[in-house]
Amino acid sequence: MTLSGLDNLVYLNALNCLPFLGPRRITTLIRYFGAAGAAWKAPEKDLKQVDGLSGLESRMVEARKNIDPGLEWNRIDEHGIKCMGIDSAEYPALLRQLPYPPPVLYYRGVLNESFNPSISIVGSRRSTFYGKEVAHRLAWELSAAGVSVVSGMALGVDTAAHRGCLENNGFTVAVLGCGLDHCYPPGNYDLMEQIISSGAVITEFPLGTKPLPGNFPQRNRIISGMTQGTVVVEATAKSGSLITADLALEQNREVFAVPGNIGSPYSRGCHQLIKDGAHLVESAVDILKEIMVEQQVEEQLTITGSESSLTDKEKALLGEIPYQSMHIDDIVRTVDGTASEIITTLLALELKQVIRQTPGKYFCRI
Repeated sequence: MTLSGLDNLVYLNALNCLPFLGPRRITTLIRYFGAAGAAWKAPEKDLKQVDGLSGLESRMVEARKNIDPGLEWNRIDEHGIKCMGIDSAEYPALLRQLPYPPPVLYYRGVLNESFNPSISIVGSRRSTFYGKEVAHRLAWELSAAGVSVVSGMALGVDTAAHRGCLENNGFTVAVLGCGLDHCYPPGNYDLMEQIISSGAVITEFPLGTKPLPGNFPQRNRIISGMTQGTVVVEATAKSGSLITADLALEQNREVFAVPGNIGSPYSRGCHQLIKDGAHLVESAVDILKEIMVEQQVEEQLTITGSESSLTDKEKALLGEIPYQSMHIDDIVRTVDGTASEIITTLLALELKQVIRQTPGKYFCRI
């Protein structure tokens, strides 16, 4: 990076450390003064000439007294964090198309040309087993087709999507609603490190920013804005995932939704999206054809085992197991044979990856 380029990032970060500015005002300042450094050093009388500061000129002058741009930049370096401005080659191209994209992004890991094509997968934190399984499978299938997966590293659907992509050695990006000196949720620290090792964790928030509720709608616009489409796996009628879907529509991106159980509150948001015109998703193929990615044969886009290798007894038992969880007692009552024979066959089906056991001795088809 050239000295002038580094100097620009130093002052971009300093401007970004003023929480009352935000992307729109920072962009306005840079356009007016021509560079981040000039905007940072501008006297109050010149700041008053800038439309859009809304009387914040004196507040900005006072706040600058408490921030040393050089020291703030050293903090970024000490944390092993990389920083890029909107003109950087690594900056996500689709994100740059937004009306007021983040003027600066912080990241750990790597962002490169392989990032596109890309899809975001979002959903409820309190997801069901079904939701996690679908998110995991879609991410696995998309990565098999060379599509990058973006999500927010929240519990539930987000975590499942990241893990599905990682398990297939795919490229995944987690977008955080806090500074990179925080891991949110804290329980996903190991996942965060795994993502960094082969993908990237990014944020527009400077060091020290806590994961406050108001940050997440702003974070969501990056999740949808840096991808060609957003898939909502599970969402209640008032889910934050629907905000991401709305943002995707505003950004002229594709919106996809996964149908679920009509009796589940976690399906209502997705079903409403489908009623409103979102693409219904049953597999990654439904997504790939909409974002114009050359499809592989459908058999290659599945993580389930092959039913062709099953014995007649295993096929018969598999036919009785639904895609929703069924308790072992109900399976024993439904299927001919002794309990021990059925349990042995269930184990064989599980090993062949055509069924999965869920907590409480429930089984379901994959």
